[in-house]
Amino acid sequence: MAYRICIIPGDGIGPEVISAAVEVLEAFKLDLRFAEAEAGWETFQKRSRSVPEETLQKIGESDATLFGAVSSPLQRVEGYRSAIITMRQAFDLYANVRPVKSLPISISRQGIDLVIYRENTEDLYIGKEIELDNGDTTEAVRRITRRGCERILRAAFQAARKRKRKLTYVHKANVLPITDGLFKRVALELAQQFPDIEVNEMLVDTMAMRLIREPENFDVIVTTNLFGDILSDEASELVGGLGIVASANIGDTIAIFEPVHGSAPDIAGRGVANPVAAILSASMMLDYLGYSRESERLYSSICDTLASGALTSDLGGDATTKELVREIIERLIS
Repeated sequence: MAYRICIIPGDGIGPEVISAAVEVLEAFKLDLRFAEAEAGWETFQKRSRSVPEETLQKIGESDATLFGAVSSPLQRVEGYRSAIITMRQAFDLYANVRPVKSLPISISRQGIDLVIYRENTEDLYIGKEIELDNGDTTEAVRRITRRGCERILRAAFQAARKRKRKLTYVHKANVLPITDGLFKRVALELAQQFPDIEVNEMLVDTMAMRLIREPENFDVIVTTNLFGDILSDEASELVGGLGIVASANIGDTIAIFEPVHGSAPDIAGRGVANPVAAILSASMMLDYLGYSRESERLYSSICDTLASGALTSDLGGDATTKELVREIIERLIS
């Protein structure tokens, strides 16, 4: 069966790392048919839209999408909206899934194997902000719905059932008793449907502390959009940084996979960008498409390559993007 894959390179190092991921995928010789589309800040500058309508159409017609990285303006720009938030909301990609796992490199803390489930469509990220008093007062709407809570919590409980059967739900209901109170109530209700899962409750500030102190003790962490954004970036630093952490944005029928790092315009075009996060995202995509064995092989090849000392500069080595990709492919086909 042929799978249609939409490729969105994006800005900065996005085209380099996505090209690397596609090259690795092609080494499997699977029936994957790639179609490129555009999105991001450069696209906005040309088209006045960060995600053109034809890009949305290509995503909708594809079995999965692999997305690079995009730049963002440093100040407010009229009409601009984040490309990834636009895509998440356009396709109701309610689950942001970010595995955080130790890798065989010196800067990666060992013994970590957790995954963060972050609600992906609600919270402050709905983008409803207003200015009052000639800009001296500002307000933002934080929207939390029962439907949004149920979907992300159920996805997290199901993941926990497949893993170590441990789940921690994170909130701040002691300060936000209505919005986070709803998230907490739904978590407790769903816990009754998963009696085989060990369920723990944690305030977000406590979670931030314990994630640094004892990350080895966590399995599945589930929380709301803003808290999940912050906690998942924090967790990535434990295993080596944003350059080696992948993520998925998953809805009922559409999924977009992306490295979690930024566009790094300072190194764009120099051939030294770390492609590991993008290739790990491709591995997640393979698993999503049903290629579980190939996904595991790719993950093992990445680990073996890093363990051999083939590292880009952000990981303490001097390998170029192309050299790292070549090492990974050689291990795949050997």
